Amino acid sequence: MSERATIYVALLDEAVDVWRPVEAEAQGGDRYKIVGVQPAGERWAFPAGAEVVCVQKRLENGLVWVADGWAK
Repeated sequence: MSERATIYVALLDEAVDVWRPVEAEAQGGDRYKIVGVQPAGERWAFPAGAEVVCVQKRLENGLVWVADGWAK
């Protein structure tokens, strides 16, 4: 089983920047597969099941990994 981690995904259609913490499986390096469940009514920049590349970003709660693009 892959190592689980929390990454952050941008919410779309918000008036300000909003980041949702989601559960993900580490795929190696800066790549993660989102396994968290998307709540009804939220539009994520990357859906559950997506493999994404993450970058570190400073949010209110410190330095975290955020989904930045699709993994190739």
